[in-house]
Amino acid sequence: QVQLVESGGGSVQSGGSLRLSCEASGHTFNTLYMAWFRQAPGKEREGVAGIGDRIGTYADSVKGRFTISRDNAKNTLYLQMNSLKPEDTAMYYCAASVNSAAWLLLPRNYNFWGQGTQVTVSS
Repeated sequence: QVQLVESGGGSVQSGGSLRLSCEASGHTFNTLYMAWFRQAPGKEREGVAGIGDRIGTYADSVKGRFTISRDNAKNTLYLQMNSLKPEDTAMYYCAASVNSAAWLLLPRNYNFWGQGTQVTVSS
């Protein structure tokens, strides 16, 4: 089992920045493909960004604004979010996968999930 705990959410104005963190335990972190998903009220959960060894993959809606990174020594995943927009408002979830198709950022390919942290962007 993998335990994931997110932190760093909050409320910001449009154009602001937030940094999310996700601390993992219970598994060899550097063997996991890690990702961030988000879900807004009434919408499906969508992949935001994922990372394997070093290279991140991003949803088109966040390219150039969000950066995913990981620190394997600290068992921690990060999401730096800049130039935030009201449409970025959602619950953000950290997820871990042992699936070779994890890079597709589809929820069904992820084995472990955190409880989520709320991000609210006001205009």
